Amino acid sequence: MGTRGGGITITYFNLLGLFIMLITIILLFIFVIKLFLFFIKKKPFPKIILIASLIGIIVVSIQAGYNKYFFTFNDDEGEFYKGPVNSPTDKYTANAYYMPYGGAAGGVNLWVEISYNDEDDKTKTVYYSEANSNFSMKWTNEATLHIKNEEPRFPKSNRSIKLNVENEIYHDRGLACQSWLMKSEYETCYQKQ
Repeated sequence: MGTRGGGITITYFNLLGLFIMLITIILLFIFVIKLFLFFIKKKPFPKIILIASLIGIIVVSIQAGYNKYFFTFNDDEGEFYKGPVNSPTDKYTANAYYMPYGGAAGGVNLWVEISYNDEDDKTKTVYYSEANSNFSMKWTNEATLHIKNEEPRFPKSNRSIKLNVENEIYHDRGLACQSWLMKSEYETCYQKQ
């Protein structure tokens, strides 16, 4: 639980998109120079560079749209952080996982996964956020999980919330709220304001 194979694939997919975007920017720069030469010195029109630039723009646009509208929580790979925290009647179990990003100057992403104890192997991520130093989980009733994720010295970084795990989710940047694939998994989606 908490470690899934898709995270590496998505990372490589994003790196490939970044590489294509950089090549496209270089091609567009070359195209502008050649277009300038076409108008000033009557050189041949740079059709190949124009086509390559347009293909790069289309590929980067498709990747950006895919990342925005087809987001799922299934791509997280991380380490176990806290849990298990069982609901009052043991219907659900909450576990938290984390994954550092960005090296020494980066941060830590954190997510909470709910396991359905009456259904074998059914899990669902209900919370995803930047991690803060004060983190805890506590069930307030059978289906409501209070997640505290705050930094006491920085009140604006508070990402604490109470979630009904049956029909509510939280993603601090709102990617889950925009995803067409996840619309059927929740009634309410929260994000950091």
